[in-house]
Amino acid sequence: MNVSAAAPPVPELKPGTAAKSLRDVLVVTRRNVIRSVRIPEVLILSLVQPVVFVLLFAYLFAGSFTLPGAEGAAAYREYMMPGFFAQTIAFATASNSSVSMANDVQSGMVDRFRSLPMARSALLTGRTVADLVQNVIVVAVMVLCALLVGWRIHHGLPRAVAAFALLLLMGYALSWVGVVIGLSVRAPEAAATSNFLWLFPLTFLSNAFVAPSTLPTVLRWAAEWNPLSATVQAARQLFGNPGLTATGSWPAEHPVLVSVTWSLLIAVVCRTLAVRRYASAGS
Repeated sequence: MNVSAAAPPVPELKPGTAAKSLRDVLVVTRRNVIRSVRIPEVLILSLVQPVVFVLLFAYLFAGSFTLPGAEGAAAYREYMMPGFFAQTIAFATASNSSVSMANDVQSGMVDRFRSLPMARSALLTGRTVADLVQNVIVVAVMVLCALLVGWRIHHGLPRAVAAFALLLLMGYALSWVGVVIGLSVRAPEAAATSNFLWLFPLTFLSNAFVAPSTLPTVLRWAAEWNPLSATVQAARQLFGNPGLTATGSWPAEHPVLVSVTWSLLIAVVCRTLAVRRYASAGS
């Protein structure tokens, strides 16, 4: 007589526990990563655009910019690359988060997830973690492009890893801004348009491409306290790239601390707003 051995039951995690919440986040993250893989055009376009911008600035415009304390196109190429890392991460992360979240709201996916016995913030956190995974791929491609145009790391691998960690932390924080926007608009097209209203001032009113000392007083103050400026300045400091002139401003003298503080503050505030908005989205 054949007796088939019964499969051991899969242990169920209690709702509300940290393990259950973590599993929910991982499930949603996996869903978003698979979704990105099945639509490779989005990832490819997010990689092609920054590469084109790098080549344009490196070989067409580099000779037109001057840096305090550094001369020549080669110096500017090293100066601009941390700015391009930050700009690419900011645009890719915020745009992807907002448009994807707006799509989920419009398609009714948010309502479906809300009806499931899962952590309330799992859909949101899974979205931002998936964007973090995509950012790692984008940064890897950008590093290869940067090396081709003459950018180099001068302070060793450990500091370079710390610089990339700060860039990715900033991207993760900005992904929560995108989630808030995606939950607040009525259509993905509105989400895509809304990003330009804050991403352009954030990236161009900063030290990413020009030294703040060349700006008028009010704009210089705004650029020095810009969250993206702090991350770019910290990355330049850790990479050992040119452009670290003494301005006397507190953010410029403590860029790593300011960068971490800004990123954590943005992430905490926007995550709180996103969770509250998620509770009423689509209703």
